[in-house]
Amino acid sequence: MNSNVENLPPHIIRLVYKEVTTLTADPPDGIKVFPNEEDLTDLQVTIEGPEGTPYAGGLFRMKLLLGKDFPASPPKGYFLTKIFHPNVGPNGEICVNVLKRDWTAELGIRHVLLTIKCLLIHPNPESALNEEAGRLLLENYEEYAARARLLTEIHGGACSTSSGRAEATQDLASGASASSADPMIPGVLGGAEGPMAKKHADAGNYFLWNSIGVSGEVNRNWKKRY
Repeated sequence: MNSNVENLPPHIIRLVYKEVTTLTADPPDGIKVFPNEEDLTDLQVTIEGPEGTPYAGGLFRMKLLLGKDFPASPPKGYFLTKIFHPNVGPNGEICVNVLKRDWTAELGIRHVLLTIKCLLIHPNPESALNEEAGRLLLENYEEYAARARLLTEIHGGACSTSSGRAEATQDLASGASASSADPMIPGVLGGAEGPMAKKHADAGNYFLWNSIGVSGEVNRNWKKRY
């Protein structure tokens, strides 16, 4: 088991498990969460490119990593699908204020994922990790959009059809399930008898956590700054 999980207090594990379970069952529009059954701190995610953007039609894989100090410290976000975006670095690292100075312990994983999706709608060239993308966004939007669309077609094109989207989602779900053939992992997040539940059985009944409310969704009425 990942050392980050072992270092998290039981009450934080309960809160994370509750929100991950809720996100899996009732995800935000265009977002799907695939829990890592052996490591609750490693969340695999897909985000559909928003309509009306150069990323429309794309399916983007990303991951959120929760550190041992979560939620006192923000998670780290990475795009696994190559994307041309001012706020995504060469190694996929995501630069957004909610993962840095604007983070508070009260913000949840849902809020983070919605903020990252909104970043595909309203990039912020003022804090660019990809300087070329940031420059083009400010100086030549048509060229920026063309580059972004090209990479979306090449690397995120599985979402261009409903069947392709379903296949890509199923592939990711299969990978995140950490091999259903493993008898030690009978269900989501190891199930009631799996390694995660056994490790933290003294923390309480996991399936009661679904009744606890989660943080509200981020305000969608973002104001463009450029």
